[in-house]
Amino acid sequence: MDAYQIVKEKQIVIFELDDVIYPQKDYLLQVYYLFAQFIEYSEQKNAQTILEFMREEFEQFGADNLFQKTATAFNIDQKYEYNFNLLHLNARLPLKLLLFKNLLEFMQELVIERKKIFIVTAGNPEQQLNKIKQIEWNGLEKYLTVYFEEEMGISKGNIFQKILNDNNLSSNDALVVGANNYDKQQSNLINLPYIVSLEIYK
Repeated sequence: MDAYQIVKEKQIVIFELDDVIYPQKDYLLQVYYLFAQFIEYSEQKNAQTILEFMREEFEQFGADNLFQKTATAFNIDQKYEYNFNLLHLNARLPLKLLLFKNLLEFMQELVIERKKIFIVTAGNPEQQLNKIKQIEWNGLEKYLTVYFEEEMGISKGNIFQKILNDNNLSSNDALVVGANNYDKQQSNLINLPYIVSLEIYK
């Protein structure tokens, strides 16, 4: 699918954040690294061993219940779940988050063509903003307008419609770039064209 052809007739492009613009695992694995380091400092347990366990569990089964699994495996006190959750919200990462190469090139092209770029993201607004601040945008940040679904208290579909209304546009003037069925469903509600981010190429 050639998104560059599709977007020629569009005026705005709306993106999700996680696993659309950058790989979410790059954020989570750094959070797990920081948590393992914290436990080593607090409880004198081996950080590398804890991190390897967390990485393997995450890669096989995802992020659900990862603290509980790790706490059980390494006899970690339940009180540290607070620290684990807090790191997800405000971690200062050792490394910048990098955009998918295809998305970086695509977004740079949008700026050159004077298309407006919006990010509409679900999830905890504090956490999502923390991610945004730690992405290496390569100068794109000044061209972004960001909406947090949870903060606005309305569905993505309604946010999409608000963006269209605020810019005096129809659904034919916009494109949504997402990564899951929810993004697609919300786009379909108002007949917005939708593509999967990883299908974008030049």
